[in-house]
Formats: sequence, structure tokens, C-alpha cells
Amino acid sequence: MRAPLGTFDDASPATDRLDLLTPPVAEAVAAGWGGVPAEQIVYIDTDPAIADTAVFAEHYGRELLDESANCVVVAGKRGGEVMLAACVVLSSSRVDVNGVVRKHLGARKASFASMDLAVGETGMEYGGITPVGLPAAWPLLLDPAVVDREWVLIGSGRRRGKLIVPGKALAALPAAVLVEGLGV
Repeated sequence: MRAPLGTFDDASPATDRLDLLTPPVAEAVAAGWGGVPAEQIVYIDTDPAIADTAVFAEHYGRELLDESANCVVVAGKRGGEVMLAACVVLSSSRVDVNGVVRKHLGARKASFASMDLAVGETGMEYGGITPVGLPAAWPLLLDPAVVDREWVLIGSGRRRGKLIVPGKALAALPAAVLVEGLGV
């Protein structure tokens, strides 16, 4: 199978590679969501040693920075309460945590969640967290630039491998909200 973007050697329907996904991601991929057929989701097998965005783009091509998105977990705090949310922006930008995210969550303080918290709550590997398969109760904040992409490369839940999904499919995930100015 040829991937809809990039020049990857090993691409296949994600439904054929559920064994390489974490359980929450595999369940979401198998079920599909928002009218997106599960067969439209593509799995790319990649080396976990080059999973980090900058190294991945150096290896596979810098043009992927505008065709890939990062998903980060943010902890918003107000009083003694902590609210977790996921934020998805193009890899060529960064999340406005202390401005847009903090205000959207109604938090006094917002910061990136610790690695242990992010991994423990998502069931995914750090460096591979994806918006697919996140806890349904979490807000999923999406930069509109991600959704506007015909296809977008995202994590697979593990450092090994990536998913390629239609950008609009991300807006159909549970609790997804488009947030202007999320990526700066």
C-alpha cells in the first residue's frame, strides 16, 4: 500500500496492524469514529529511535513538519482540582499552553503534564501519544490548521509507528473542539 503522504516503505491499513498499537488506540481504530471508515486510517511502521519530531523530519523529509501533528497532554489547575486535556497542533508550531489553553480550560495555571501522568492516564508511550483513543472525558483541543490538512501524520500510541488520517477525521473524535490560536 502507498501512504497518502510521505515516502514510507512500510504502510498498511491500520486495521491490519492492530497488534502494533496500544489497546486504547487499537480499539478506537477498529471501531472507527464519526463516519470515518477504519480502512481509511493508515499505519506506517517506523523506527522508535527516530520518533521525535525533529529527528523524524530529518530522516523522512522536512516537508512532513507541515503534514504532521503533535499531541501533548496538558494539566490545568484551579484550586485543588486538576483537569487534563489533549492539544493537537501542527509539528511546525507549538501549543499556546499559558494563553489559549489555560483560558479554554478556565484554569489559573496550565502546564504540560508530567511524563508519568501522561503515560499513566493515556495508556500510551511518551513520544507516541495520539488523539486517537484518548479518555473520552478529556477535552481534545485541535488547531484548525490540523483539521484543514487533507491527510495528517500523527502518533500511534507507541514510539514505533505513526498513523495517517484525514485531517477532518480528528474533528470527529470524542470531545474534539476546534480552538483558534491553539498553535503558535
